Amino acid sequence: MMLKNLTNKKIILASKSTRRQELLKELGLSFEIKTKEIKEDFPNTIDNSDVASFLAKKKAESFELSNDEIIITSDTTVLLADNILNKPQNSEEALRMLQTLSGKTHVVCTGVCVKSLEKEITFSNFTSVTFKLLSLDEIEYYIKHFQPYDKAGSYGIQEWIGFIGVEKIEGCYYNVMGLPISKLYQELLEF
Repeated sequence: MMLKNLTNKKIILASKSTRRQELLKELGLSFEIKTKEIKEDFPNTIDNSDVASFLAKKKAESFELSNDEIIITSDTTVLLADNILNKPQNSEEALRMLQTLSGKTHVVCTGVCVKSLEKEITFSNFTSVTFKLLSLDEIEYYIKHFQPYDKAGSYGIQEWIGFIGVEKIEGCYYNVMGLPISKLYQELLEF
């Protein structure tokens, strides 16, 4: 294991996301999954680019940790013209979101919080994603076959729509999947 500084620590990933779980597993870390339902609200006084890190920190603070535990929480937002595109509630919302993203560049922000009893770090990572003009048929096909209701902005870049629709990406690909794994690794090395 490369993260020898964490050998005697119990790592907890507070996420139901299979994508985040797979990414963290690739670091070679042993961890367990614990989740809590929290209200994902935030003050309207904070900048939309700070919402993901605010929510990641809020999630981490909802857990009581023991001496040997480190918790990792995260939240991902999709920003288009400083508006947040949340997870769609139904196919109509997903359709509207994807039509809004079609032919445009948006920013995916993932906030991460790493917390123990002694220390806490919170950071955000930003990736720009440009979609081609998506046809209505392509959008409807994606929604029908992939049901992206658990994804901010109504899409997963690692799925079909990412394969056919993403023209350009600037920044960390894994950030768009929900966990900026390279940045997280660097932070864990120094934790």
